[in-house]
Amino acid sequence: MIRVFPRRTSLTPTDELAFVGYPPMLRPETGIVNVSVCFTWDKVEGERLAQAWGQYYEKVNLGGPAYGDGIEDFVPGRYVKEGVTFTTKGCNKRCPWCLVPPREGRLRLLGIKPGYIIQDNNLLQSPREHLLKVFAMLKQQKKAAIFSGGLDATLIDDWVANEFKSLRIHEVFLAADTVGSLLPLSRAIEKLSFLRRGQLRCYVLLAFNGETITDAIERLEAVWGIGCLPFAQLYQPPDRRIEYSREWKSLARTWSRPAAMAAAHTPK
Repeated sequence: MIRVFPRRTSLTPTDELAFVGYPPMLRPETGIVNVSVCFTWDKVEGERLAQAWGQYYEKVNLGGPAYGDGIEDFVPGRYVKEGVTFTTKGCNKRCPWCLVPPREGRLRLLGIKPGYIIQDNNLLQSPREHLLKVFAMLKQQKKAAIFSGGLDATLIDDWVANEFKSLRIHEVFLAADTVGSLLPLSRAIEKLSFLRRGQLRCYVLLAFNGETITDAIERLEAVWGIGCLPFAQLYQPPDRRIEYSREWKSLARTWSRPAAMAAAHTPK
């Protein structure tokens, strides 16, 4: 199966049947083409790609998360790179900036497929029985675990912390998208104190609901002070793409690069 993507991300597959953009001169002679669109603002480009690949292949499908396609039939390595896995779908929260609940609904358990990068949107909402199976799977992986989907800080209790101590962990991603999320984040970091700052990443949504750059910097500094490495993300609505100012882009770039953050906080 040939898979085509409008843009390359950190999760895009890299095998010989995965392509980003328009058909190259050297391409598979035959096959079914699936154009997968993740972001709604890429749908127009996805339609262009479907037409372009349709000049060479009889069967071209257009779909992906932007079109509401689910991941119940998740196959490792097909639409995300090898090593990434999903063990749940959906989320029981309804954060106003998040696309997951409208697209995927409430949390549902999936069959556990092997992988060391856990991309679940809210893994810790799962029953403990499911979590134990996920942790057991991670212990069988050659590489240390990365919880890149983001863990709900309010759900990190002593039980979760003790289970994490039994794992080889490369990175854990949490989130602090509002001022109100800073206190739960701080409590979670206390329980995960056996991990160093470089292992504790934190998604920080910027510019949502009229937030100013000054307020954003204050929240980013607070996350740093708690002991995390922020990973800044500029808010994008589901129906369009905002073109941010140079100042906003610079802020997000600085606060998503560990080396830049470390340099800014190193005494001179």
